[in-house]
Amino acid sequence: MISPLLASHGSFGLNLDIFETNIINLAIVIAGLTWFLRGFLGGILERRRERILAELKDAEERLKAATASLAEAQSSLGEARTRAEKIRADGKARAEAIRFDSEKRTVEEMARLKQDSQSDVDSEISRVSRLLQREAAEMAIAKALVSLPGRLDASAQARLIDQSIQSMGNA
Repeated sequence: MISPLLASHGSFGLNLDIFETNIINLAIVIAGLTWFLRGFLGGILERRRERILAELKDAEERLKAATASLAEAQSSLGEARTRAEKIRADGKARAEAIRFDSEKRTVEEMARLKQDSQSDVDSEISRVSRLLQREAAEMAIAKALVSLPGRLDASAQARLIDQSIQSMGNA
């Protein structure tokens, strides 16, 4: 269509005839499309904008909730670490107390065993000493009995018996 127009006039020019160029029809069509599309496209764009704003608001709320949960979890983690450290310190203190108590009981038991063994040794020494004294006394008596009949007369024997009876009464 452009080439026959150019060929008939021989040059390029501006056509200002309103009816021939369909400017009124084009203006009506453009105005109608603008009015129709503004409502249609505007509604679509408005709904899209509201959906995006709602999603942004929801994302912000989830971010706030996640931030609060993170802060709570970090606080709980800090408390758990504090409790774990306290439990560890208490365990070490208790282990030290148990070790000290065990050492103390061991020392006390060793002292008691030493005392018991010393007591056993002392009682054995006492028993052996009494046994030796008794055997020495028996030997002395036996020796005296063997040598006495030839050395003592009747009056000396009577005095000796009286002295023995008196010494037994005093003891």
